[in-house]
Amino acid sequence: MKRLICSLILGLLFGPCVMAAQVGLVKIDGAIGPATANYLARALEVAADQNDACLIIQMDTPGGLLQSTKEIVENFYSASVPTVVYVAPSGGGAGSAGVFITLAADVAAMAPDTSIGAAHPVTLGGFSEDSISTNDIMGQKLENYASAFIETIANKRHRNVEWAKSSVVASKATTAEDALKLKVIDLIATNVPDLLKQLDGRMVNGKVLQTVGAHVVFIPMVMSEHLFKWFWHPEVMTMLLLVAIYGIIAEMSHPGAIFPGVAGVLALVLFLYMSSTLPLNIAGLALILLAVALFVIDIFAPTHGVLTGGGIIAFFLGTIMLFNRAPAGYHLPMTWVISSTLVTAAFFIFFIGKGIRAQFLPKRAGAETMIGQRVSVQSRIDPAGGKVFIEGEIWNAVSEAAIERGQTVEVTGRQGLTLKVKPI
Repeated sequence: MKRLICSLILGLLFGPCVMAAQVGLVKIDGAIGPATANYLARALEVAADQNDACLIIQMDTPGGLLQSTKEIVENFYSASVPTVVYVAPSGGGAGSAGVFITLAADVAAMAPDTSIGAAHPVTLGGFSEDSISTNDIMGQKLENYASAFIETIANKRHRNVEWAKSSVVASKATTAEDALKLKVIDLIATNVPDLLKQLDGRMVNGKVLQTVGAHVVFIPMVMSEHLFKWFWHPEVMTMLLLVAIYGIIAEMSHPGAIFPGVAGVLALVLFLYMSSTLPLNIAGLALILLAVALFVIDIFAPTHGVLTGGGIIAFFLGTIMLFNRAPAGYHLPMTWVISSTLVTAAFFIFFIGKGIRAQFLPKRAGAETMIGQRVSVQSRIDPAGGKVFIEGEIWNAVSEAAIERGQTVEVTGRQGLTLKVKPI
């Protein structure tokens, strides 16, 4: 009995000391954007609250926005929990913005057969590597800024500064194996359990990591972050732009519908808000607006579809150009370009065109429709008055000349409840 009691006491005293550590894990797959920055900021807070030994960021990205990358790097610097960026799975890589994030982590790791590099300036203020010439002043400023930024990161984390700068200036890239030799990263791990074994005993910010056999807790995105990430795509932004165009013009062609106008304004506000972060090509946007103008003008002008054809071409080119300044991962697929062009052309030709033309058709109901009709006289009509039968009703009628009952007259006008007629 005494032995049992002693065992229980020892278990209570030393049990927590032998419990396995806990490690947080997040996965980034795709372009780096505002949603990614928000997700990682929250994950760092959750990992700190859980008292995790470290937070592993498993990442496979082609690149992303520089502003979002800056936020992630700043969060890494201020984090109370050690950060480990693990470029995985095999075949994946850390391109462009991913290079900055990998180098900024406390521990940089890669899986075999992965790559890292090509960190030439991503996007800042509407510029990107696809749209900037090195001879351009703004492009040179951006390149210099990105080079200095990655140099400070590499210096802080004691990694290969020269290679880091070359990845920006010369778009250098390398494999995981070479990155380890060049001291760009700290280790290569085949999977997360292997990574935990290699992290064990490593000193990070004055803290010795104990990760062998650690319990890995995945920190998923919450619903708001999923929605935020879904919205921040060129496909969604294109949909918002189309809804804005369709809704506002539909409201103008069908006054009083209300819903199209409200939906169009809301979509336009969302589009403008998102475009403040994800840069647009102004020339592409101008071509899209020109296409809309050509579609509308062709409804009134007898051009036999020439302007509509020009509008389709302008819309197609504008949609292609709209996101060509965005970094990797934020380009609009060609399937979306073609489908949105066809839908827009059909929308203006079959829906808006008929709606606008309908407003200029002659009226088919009401008293105005009686003008020009030929009717029979019910009682003698003279300047003093008489009666005619029209559209199932008997109306007062006047005429400059006398007209006998039974004759046929033509309605020439209306004044109040009295019709003006003339003999045929």
